[in-house]
Amino acid sequence: MGTSVTLSRRPDLAAATYAIPYPPGSPRFMEGSLASLLVRGRRVARRWPHLVVALLQDDRPVARGVMVPFRGREPFPARGWDEVAVWAAEDALDDVTPDTAGALEIAVHPEHQGRGHSATVLRAMREAVAAAGLTSLVIPVRPPDKADVPATPMADYAAVTRPDGLPADRWLRTHVRAGGRIEAIAPCSATVQAPLADWRRWTGLPFDRDGVVTVPGALAPVFVSTAQDFAVYVEPNVWVSHRVA
Repeated sequence: MGTSVTLSRRPDLAAATYAIPYPPGSPRFMEGSLASLLVRGRRVARRWPHLVVALLQDDRPVARGVMVPFRGREPFPARGWDEVAVWAAEDALDDVTPDTAGALEIAVHPEHQGRGHSATVLRAMREAVAAAGLTSLVIPVRPPDKADVPATPMADYAAVTRPDGLPADRWLRTHVRAGGRIEAIAPCSATVQAPLADWRRWTGLPFDRDGVVTVPGALAPVFVSTAQDFAVYVEPNVWVSHRVA
């Protein structure tokens, strides 16, 4: 299954860890998230290397787990991913002592999918959180298969289970099998607002009509105004908590 290390132990692996690509077809439009600029890879690797986990095979990163620390405010806020990014940046600027780790992403190299690496990374993330002296790990989970049914509310989607009681969604199921607990829905977890030219560049779609547009890879519809020359995407996620090792 490989060996897991944090970048605090292996700072020489930072570039290779962040070079792990997303799967083919991953939505480009998420690069328009302003909140993500606060927690870009280089910043996180420099400031919180103890919360960036790399899974190694033959001493090469094949998967990563990225977290940021913050002081918990309200539990499981509606603005999930964006709130985690902002809280982490605020607390770093204000020298606030954190008590919680929020996961920003888990990524497995496309050539190493289907080998249980996600569960291994999750376990290593819990261990890193405990070693950092933090008391909880929370994750605004982005289930990519939700893009197949963008009009379905996330609450309805996440509630669907198999006969064995596990979530029907494969990514939520991975978290539950790894000991995670589904806690709440983050209905406006990540927001992208941008001029229509950007959306055309990201998606290859014309964006030439008002209203709702279905974009490949989006978990929810994109709202378009041609008169105002912008489109807004509000992505729902699912809050999952994990026991700290």
